[in-house]
Amino acid sequence: MPAVLSVALGFLAGASAFQAGGVFAPRSCVSRSKLSMQVSEATVASPVALAKAADEARGLAIDSISKAKSGHMGLPLGCAEIGACLYGQLMSYNPEDPSWINRDRFVLSAGHGSMFLYSWLHMAGFDLSMDEVKNFRAKDSKTPGHPEFGWTPGVESTTGPLGQGIGNGVGMAAAAKLAAATLNTADHTIIDHKVVVLCGDGCLQEGVANEAVAFAGHEKLDNLILMYDSNGVTLDKMAEHTQSEDVAMRFEAQGWEVLTVDGHDMEAVTKAYTYAKAGNGKPTLIVCKTIIGKGIDEVAGTCAAHGEAGVKFQDSARESLGLPEDKWYVSPETYDYFKKHKASLVSKYDEWMKTFDSWKEANPDKASALQDAIDGKTPDLDKLIPTFEAGKMIATRNAGADIIQPIAKAMPFYVSGSADLHGSNKNYMKGVGDFSKNNYAGRNFYYGIREHAMGAILNGFGFYGLFRASGSTFLVFSDYMRASVRVAALSHIPIGYIWTHDSIGVGEDGPTHQPVETVASLRNIPNLDVMRPGDAEETAAAYISSIERTDGPTALILSRQDLPVIDVDPAVKRAGTLKGGYILIKESKKLESIIIAAGSEVSMAVEAAKQLGGGCRVVSMPCVEAFERQDAKYQEEVLPKNMKSKTTAVEAGVTSGWYKYADKVLGVDYFGLSAPGPEVFEARGMTVPKLVEMVKA
Repeated sequence: MPAVLSVALGFLAGASAFQAGGVFAPRSCVSRSKLSMQVSEATVASPVALAKAADEARGLAIDSISKAKSGHMGLPLGCAEIGACLYGQLMSYNPEDPSWINRDRFVLSAGHGSMFLYSWLHMAGFDLSMDEVKNFRAKDSKTPGHPEFGWTPGVESTTGPLGQGIGNGVGMAAAAKLAAATLNTADHTIIDHKVVVLCGDGCLQEGVANEAVAFAGHEKLDNLILMYDSNGVTLDKMAEHTQSEDVAMRFEAQGWEVLTVDGHDMEAVTKAYTYAKAGNGKPTLIVCKTIIGKGIDEVAGTCAAHGEAGVKFQDSARESLGLPEDKWYVSPETYDYFKKHKASLVSKYDEWMKTFDSWKEANPDKASALQDAIDGKTPDLDKLIPTFEAGKMIATRNAGADIIQPIAKAMPFYVSGSADLHGSNKNYMKGVGDFSKNNYAGRNFYYGIREHAMGAILNGFGFYGLFRASGSTFLVFSDYMRASVRVAALSHIPIGYIWTHDSIGVGEDGPTHQPVETVASLRNIPNLDVMRPGDAEETAAAYISSIERTDGPTALILSRQDLPVIDVDPAVKRAGTLKGGYILIKESKKLESIIIAAGSEVSMAVEAAKQLGGGCRVVSMPCVEAFERQDAKYQEEVLPKNMKSKTTAVEAGVTSGWYKYADKVLGVDYFGLSAPGPEVFEARGMTVPKLVEMVKA
């Protein structure tokens, strides 16, 4: 029995591999004879109508990209039949309720081919008008150059950086497995949808994709179907110039089922999808052999077809596709087909709603928790998280270990995970189990040493909805996640990052693990809240902020070394932390100087203030971004503009960002060294005497 299934319908000569007596891999949940019957009976319900729709989708892509004078024609034209099958027959969705929790999710990982998605969303009946299709890539249109989550109805994730969408799809599939294990009962199944990802050679060449694919195969996410637009073309040259591996064998080695079809044969695509949908304990890769730019004969099958090179051949292409001279043409027959298909989808949705209503009645506690998750409601976490004893020495990562436990108990849809560093990051949740192929109900995720995939998978959770997801690693390795973090920020999804070992205080591991520049660079990402708390109480507030925030991601930057719990009212510190910056120690006489500090340097600032006397104010600023959101009056109360020349900022990292608030900055503008943490601080001038000297200067 061949290890890799080759489903060569319409691609290789010979009978269908799905016919009785054909080649099958062992399947855990569907018998061979039953599956053979399912697949052999799977057919394109309306081949003429869908073939017509495919060519009209090609026409929409040609016309919109030609008008915009930019865009990527290759994928929309090369994958038109795939789109017709998915949106015209195979996927389960409801255009009238695009947020339906049991819809199949479709992710266009190859986001440059966005006109593929917009064409099918329009024809399928989503709230995307033809005027929006015509305004492709125009300012404020619902059809931006790459798909953007939350902007266009029916777009499930923000894609464009290649490979990210594969990680997003893996995250959605994991979220669906967890949701099903949490919500389904013996009497009611309310979550059983699939996640479908369309990718290309570019996606699969990216490292993030390989990391995510390995995770999905290991965890046997058989609700995931990855459709590979295998056209042998990349932008610069044909793909053979940069890749020679057997992709199918690579996926098989990583625990995937692999099928190969002619991507232009809708019968083949339909049978392969039906086979994959049946589920066999493995995610499925469907290798769709396609011709990039199919329909524009002058460039089809070449790297010139990738972008807009086919624009000058638009008239001849329209003629060869049998389209009229009228641009943006969708026939009445196609609209009528999708109208009827939509009615069929809505009917199935209505049947699901009956099951859902019955489930809610039988499971009121689960239903209430689900509704809270959908609504984004959170409990009063401040009351649940214990306070910490003043003066006690606690690393903020260790404080996080205590803080996350009541959160885990109070929020059944909160998940956390780590890239092989639970023991160091201290974010393991007790009593909620570990997510694995043997326990999809677990809420602790083990990502392995795959930081980039973790970032993309976390985004998949964010795009999926229901769950509040967080993930951890050492701060210095957040650079491996950077592309995913940026996508989360621009997508406005509430992801939590727990990044520990935050400075030269890491000590003996040396400069490779001492992130002197990282915090400053993270603060440059728009819409990312970077919270570097100074003690355990500020850490509690930072966790609360990260969970209560709904419009973007939050990074918790936590220390390895112990820090004193500052002897200030915990309520003051928590409230101040939520504002991003606040007066931690108020001057007892006329204001003479201000010290701004963040993270582990807050305690240094407090000690320096004691030596400087009652005229020194200490401002703790755990989150610059939150402080900037406060009104001007509050900011002036905390940091008077006329005191800037007498203000000193201190943080064990690069100094450039602090000059907005202070004329003097004590920091670390070069890499650290391998030595005990206190010795590294001394070597880099990060001491109380140095701070006092700078304030006085």
